[in-house]
Amino acid sequence: MIDRPVPHEHLLREAPFVHRLARQLVGDEADDVVQQAFLLALQRPEHLTQPRSWLARVVRNLITDRRRRETRRLAREDAAAATTAVPCCATATGRSGCCAPTWTRCRSPRRRGCRDASTVHAEAEGGQAIGVMHACGHDVHMTVLLGTARWFAKHREQWQGTLVLIGQPAEERAGGARAMVAAGLFERFPKPAWALALHCDPSVPAGNVGVRSGPLMAAVDSVDVTLFGRGGHGARPHLTIDPVVLAAQYVLALQTIVSREIDPTQPAVITVGSIHAGQKHNIIADRCELQLTVRSYDPAVREHLKAAIVRKAKGLAESAGAPAPKVEFSEPTGPLLNDPGITAAARAALVEALGEAAVGSAEPQMVAEDFGYFREQGVPLCMFRLGTTGPEQQAQANASGELPAQLHTARFHPDAAPTIRGGVTALVAATRALLRR
Repeated sequence: MIDRPVPHEHLLREAPFVHRLARQLVGDEADDVVQQAFLLALQRPEHLTQPRSWLARVVRNLITDRRRRETRRLAREDAAAATTAVPCCATATGRSGCCAPTWTRCRSPRRRGCRDASTVHAEAEGGQAIGVMHACGHDVHMTVLLGTARWFAKHREQWQGTLVLIGQPAEERAGGARAMVAAGLFERFPKPAWALALHCDPSVPAGNVGVRSGPLMAAVDSVDVTLFGRGGHGARPHLTIDPVVLAAQYVLALQTIVSREIDPTQPAVITVGSIHAGQKHNIIADRCELQLTVRSYDPAVREHLKAAIVRKAKGLAESAGAPAPKVEFSEPTGPLLNDPGITAAARAALVEALGEAAVGSAEPQMVAEDFGYFREQGVPLCMFRLGTTGPEQQAQANASGELPAQLHTARFHPDAAPTIRGGVTALVAATRALLRR
């Protein structure tokens, strides 16, 4: 399975588990993926204290990277077929603007009855379902973008201007827009006078849209916190400083930041998404690692949240006599603020194209993405929400007393035909209206 001897016995013991996981995910390609994973492990011995979880993560990342490359290849081919000029920049004369649905590859579970759904699935040793699905509708976004490109390529006599179509990657990790700008997006292609985008929303009927001026999505910061202790035997806790107990206190302390330090009228969220320490029942670990996401709109609130997260960690560590914690912030993204003028023009066009009943008001949410980074580069913008829930799906949800399956869940399944039809119609209409401004 690997082409060199493995000096780490505890690493070798994980080979059957890793190979089984890879075969569940990619079938006949498993051997190659597992070999890559073990070679990476040998190059990174610092990770081998917890080999199973690290190797499983590496395998999933390797497979995801392969699928992303294949998706990008297919998207480039479709974009090239959609336009006879430059695939990402259709040009006539005069004004300029851009449409930028974001994209990565998405998968819908076959149990939802979608004949095009991926059959990829995996199960962790403990029985919990795992996989590489990212159900946020980016397959819909990319399809709508390509449909929009086809319309403008086929109807050049009906518009004037320079239209830049952006396939913005990595919006969930809050780095795609920043990376594109850093790579010379606005130097290599015309800098637009405005930018327009859409994002799926299962709370809106399929093919309908939601629009609002001003704040739409929150600022976000990712935080990695490491609380250090003194490890030892689980039967001798008095000789240790238990970082798990410290982490439990820290999680509770974080809740008081929003509830007791932030003005109740200001939106703010701190969520602990991951916590991990130790690897055996009777061992007290020497550290505990936590991953947080922090959301806000107001810049002053954002800085207060970040400072309080650090303050709470340091204070608890000092009270326990533990070493100073490590707190690292990453993936910073500002709030997404829709420009009033651009939004008003887009809304009028959407009402004309879809009808008043199909154009609702979108409420601000604490979700985030970095399309708003283009505004920081001097490009006024508007993002609107595209509904994905069909009548039958809504009826089923009503009958069960539940909400329609939400984004970032394994059950999210857009009603494809009306969603894509409505998305293309909406994006084309709003873009044409803005090109006429």
